[in-house]
Amino acid sequence: MRYDTIIIGAGLSGLAAGIRLAYYEKKVVVLERHTTIGGLNSFYRLRGRNYDVGLHAVTNYAPPGTRKGPLAKLLKQLRLRWDDFDLRPQNGSTVVFPGHSLRFANDLDAFAAEIDREFPQHVDRFLRLLRRIDEHDPLALDREEVSARSVVLETLGDDEEGRLLADMIFCPVMFYGSATPRDMDWNQFVIMFRALYEEGFGRPPGGVRPIMKAVTRQFRSLGGELRLRAGVKSIQHENGHAVGVTLDDGTELEADNVVSSAGSFETAQLLGDESQTRDEYRHGEISFVETIFPLDVQPAELGHDETIVFYNDRPEFTYDRPDAPCDVRSGIVCSPNNFQYDEPETSEGMIRITALADPGFWTEDRPEEEYVAAKSEWADRIVESAVRFVPDFRPHVRDTDVFTPRTIRRFTGHVDGAVYGAPHKIVDGRTHVENLYLCGTDQGFLGIVGALLSGITIANAHLLR
Repeated sequence: MRYDTIIIGAGLSGLAAGIRLAYYEKKVVVLERHTTIGGLNSFYRLRGRNYDVGLHAVTNYAPPGTRKGPLAKLLKQLRLRWDDFDLRPQNGSTVVFPGHSLRFANDLDAFAAEIDREFPQHVDRFLRLLRRIDEHDPLALDREEVSARSVVLETLGDDEEGRLLADMIFCPVMFYGSATPRDMDWNQFVIMFRALYEEGFGRPPGGVRPIMKAVTRQFRSLGGELRLRAGVKSIQHENGHAVGVTLDDGTELEADNVVSSAGSFETAQLLGDESQTRDEYRHGEISFVETIFPLDVQPAELGHDETIVFYNDRPEFTYDRPDAPCDVRSGIVCSPNNFQYDEPETSEGMIRITALADPGFWTEDRPEEEYVAAKSEWADRIVESAVRFVPDFRPHVRDTDVFTPRTIRRFTGHVDGAVYGAPHKIVDGRTHVENLYLCGTDQGFLGIVGALLSGITIANAHLLR
């Protein structure tokens, strides 16, 4: 069986690449090892409730009808309608450090006013940073890697207040998109800064499901083939060219091109040679534990109407693989109910709390009862830390679910459950094997909008010429 292109992984980037190819009548198949679509942005049902895996919010929000920006671009490229995403803007989010807080809500001018309120001596420097961000093109496929922390501190000032302001800005940006401990690439920083602070957060009623279903429906309507329970065991290559794949069941598929959303290191492993030892394919180590709590009230009834709270209990923010199973000094509290919906999505409320995690602890082989006990213990510790920054919701909890780096590794195949993939991004999508390309996290675009743009970019740059 032969295809123009085989795409590994039915996440958003793979499906977006598939839509572009199918629209131009290419014979394309998307292969997925698991029983459902989504990858890092999937969904599940447990004990009668719907849950999202990765989605806290869709970044790069834009009101319906907007003609410019990432969201407008991807909708046009994928021939989707604004109603297919049906995004509703956030109520507002906050970064909280000891003695300081910064609120942001899809309005960059309002965020600059917050900087002026909290850091009046540095607001001019912050405006200079905005100009540097505005002048930079982070989407060029020939861009070089530069330390974002160096650029930001050079602009804001490397004094005590400048470092504090930098850490408060970096906290949400890193939590939502850095694969690099204690830093990130300047290009990635610009992408995420614009996505969070300039464009901001939105969410559809129903969470990630309607987005995933709209994208999958569009792919299939154009003649694309989606095969679930079709994991790729290896990528076949001859004389430096990718020629097809072998599935877990031994089936062989041939193709002119192969696109992988599995991650750079994981893709190198599928080549079956020494490719994974190459420096450009080092796997990441940033992962998280997430705790999810359905409530018998809406968060607003507890006096909590913020969409997301990014908290840190020290003046310095440490974004790194922790020595302990979880780092409870910082985290994210997300309230999926706190978007500008016409009416509550459900009668139940929900709180999600995310903390940095040590992948080694969570992926280590141990008896199941020990693993379950560790999840319960660290979920309690994470909540104990978080309720210093939001109302104590624990008396209203109806159920609890926890996922860890082990869960992420199981359902995505990412080594160590690395959520944001490898620290080195291959922005042009090219690998050392001809006709084998990367899309998704390790190509360099993150989040739901970023993943879709990644698939579009790789299809347009390499597969439709």
